[in-house]
Amino acid sequence: MSYVLEFEKPILELEKKVAEMKALAGTLELDEQIADLERRIEELRAEIYSKLTRWQRVQIARHPERPYTLDYLAHSFDEFIELHGDRCFRDDPAIVGGLARIGDFSVVVVGHQKGRDTKSNLLRNFGMPNPEGYRKAARLFHLADKFGRPVVTFLDTPGAFPGIEAEERGQAEAIARNLFIMAKLTVPIVVVIIGEGASGGALGIGLGDRILMLENAWYSVIAPESCSSILWRSWDYKEQAAESLQLCAADLERHGIIDRIVPEPIGGAHRDPAKMFATMRQVLLEELSALSAIPPNERVRQRHEKFARMGVWEEHSMQQ
Repeated sequence: MSYVLEFEKPILELEKKVAEMKALAGTLELDEQIADLERRIEELRAEIYSKLTRWQRVQIARHPERPYTLDYLAHSFDEFIELHGDRCFRDDPAIVGGLARIGDFSVVVVGHQKGRDTKSNLLRNFGMPNPEGYRKAARLFHLADKFGRPVVTFLDTPGAFPGIEAEERGQAEAIARNLFIMAKLTVPIVVVIIGEGASGGALGIGLGDRILMLENAWYSVIAPESCSSILWRSWDYKEQAAESLQLCAADLERHGIIDRIVPEPIGGAHRDPAKMFATMRQVLLEELSALSAIPPNERVRQRHEKFARMGVWEEHSMQQ
């Protein structure tokens, strides 16, 4: 890995020592020392990742080597044909989607897509969709419903694009319409939060029967830095904001916002992508099998009840 997070630096120092020793390897005594250091590295990694703070999980979710939507489509699925355009304005590269096959299931997949370098990030707008991205997703949702194909969505965005041109083309309306469409789809919908799940930008393709979340992803109405900026007029309190937002998988499962936590390899999904792809495939097949056994009308009813239960409220009668 070329990108190391601050809390991973003790591991990096040990890995450097192992690399130096391997360059001089040749004696039995040195081989034993290398094996001992490698054990210590694994123990240290397990210890660090068992005590992560919420802000540290946010950092992992943003790791530039973390698998993105197209990576899962290439490795967890058997086949994928990308479809482009919203038939109104243009194709938005920040959202990818199309027809896919996984096991015995033919599905429609939609997901946010970030770039790996400056050029691809500019192309993908850093994973921040414009209205045409959500309208492309809506077109694919209608296609899925028409042909009876389950929907799988992957959420990984810092938010919907906040530019003036996006507002001029109806950003809020496009997201709201997607919620309306997804609420009524008669086909199964599995939503997976694979990285960042920020605000309406994530929710615009995030309403489903089953909401899954990777162990080191985050999902919230606002990013910690933005929350810190609003409450404290400074980004310096982002760690405190992350703790208060309770935006990690364990928090959201406890509050009933998500249904299942998908485990990641120790060190994050980027450390062992092959294992992560295999886990994702297994989890999706399990969820699709379970949802397909439920009658469509009952599935829609359960979906409505699921989201109606979220949050806390009180009712007060008006006294005349």
